[in-house]
Amino acid sequence: MNYIQNLVLDNYDLTNEKLENILSAACPKNIDFADLYFQYTNSEGWQLEDGIVKSGSSNIDSGVGIRSVAGDKSGFAYSNNFNYENLISAANTSKCIVKSGQSRAIQLGNSQNIRKLYNSVSPLDFKTDDIKVKFLKDIDKYVRDKDDRVEQVIVSLAGTYDSILILNTDGIKAFDDRPLVRFSIMVILKVGDRRERGSSGGGGRYSYDEIIDTKFAYEFADEAIRQAAVNLQAEDGKAGSMTVVLGPGWPGVLLHEAIGHGLEGDFNRKKTSAFSDLIGKQVASSQCTIVDDGTISKRRGSLSVDDEGCETKCNTLIENGILKGYMQDKINAKLMNVSPTGNGRRESYACLPMPRMTNTFMLPGEFNPNEIIESVKDGIYAVNFSGGQVDITNGQFVFTASEAYLIENGKVTKPIKGMTLIGNGPEVLKKVSMVGNDLKLDDGVGTCGKDGQSVPVGVGQPTLKIDEITVGGTQV
Repeated sequence: MNYIQNLVLDNYDLTNEKLENILSAACPKNIDFADLYFQYTNSEGWQLEDGIVKSGSSNIDSGVGIRSVAGDKSGFAYSNNFNYENLISAANTSKCIVKSGQSRAIQLGNSQNIRKLYNSVSPLDFKTDDIKVKFLKDIDKYVRDKDDRVEQVIVSLAGTYDSILILNTDGIKAFDDRPLVRFSIMVILKVGDRRERGSSGGGGRYSYDEIIDTKFAYEFADEAIRQAAVNLQAEDGKAGSMTVVLGPGWPGVLLHEAIGHGLEGDFNRKKTSAFSDLIGKQVASSQCTIVDDGTISKRRGSLSVDDEGCETKCNTLIENGILKGYMQDKINAKLMNVSPTGNGRRESYACLPMPRMTNTFMLPGEFNPNEIIESVKDGIYAVNFSGGQVDITNGQFVFTASEAYLIENGKVTKPIKGMTLIGNGPEVLKKVSMVGNDLKLDDGVGTCGKDGQSVPVGVGQPTLKIDEITVGGTQV
């Protein structure tokens, strides 16, 4: 069911004529552009802790955001009330924040037949609550039966269904229905007085069936147990400048944070990014080709259209080390005299869109992963990361590894703990000397924050070798 059409437009008698009037009110003759973003969201979340349901939530939210744009200035108003008069008032407010002026006639285009990257069906309709709770309890029991060192298990399942309608003065009229599910598990193992944790999970733009009725959740449970077991054996790591090999998949979060944000259009238009004014310049090793691809079917970061109604694309950001372009929304693209790239995203109807990543990853290279490990005499193999931070203006970053090992004489040996990577995104890219042929995308758990807004994203990379980077450790 399209919630926007049935529960909003039909229920409140918002005809095409009325929608045109609202857009007209938001976009008088001295304003460049206006758009309406209708959203109806149905979401739920379940969490099981040590076999007991600790939380179960369900939420419905709906509203419309109205934006008026003149030059680089945006007026914005949003409302949870869909009455026509109320929306006209909100449109006038949006307009007046920027400029006032005489209204002009706006004519809506026909609904777009957009390319669909996921099924337009709510995941919340697929399974009853008792099935979801039983599933979580089955996972909990599976973990406890598998390892007698288990002290604590936390399992969660969440689902969201967004129904979207985007209208703007460029003639776009686009409906999009977006499913999203996520499964997560955290396991703590205890031996003597030592406790260590491991975590895993995944999801995407599909129904609960693809998690509950498959082996995925059990594979994630095995992975959480494995990580915790490795960490029980981990020793303190030493600090210093050394060679680091990053594993495939989730370590791409470092790429996302340290490089990806710096390639978003707004930072570069304002010249606050370490990559500003470097189009066509060598910004990375010739081994590196990085893309942002919002078109991958069912991926967590994918969208059939972005939140401005533009179809998402596979955008090459860096090709063989050369900076090719930035990720753009409509407004920054216009101000920079380039085309939008399908990266206009917002957390909800109550937020302004801005340039954001979708699925950002490095393309595979020519080297076998074992060949990369064997090339390192003394270094670190970092497999998973638990978090980090970056300064967009200069590219400086700090990331903490949740799973890492020593590399000694070309072999992966002892696990280490307390390891952090400290460096500069653009400089680190230049020190990539080998890129593996084993590209892997993450399992579908990524969430990106920017200016107080959070959106689902994907990351990924093949195994890659960084010749020199500062490593923080805990070894005394």
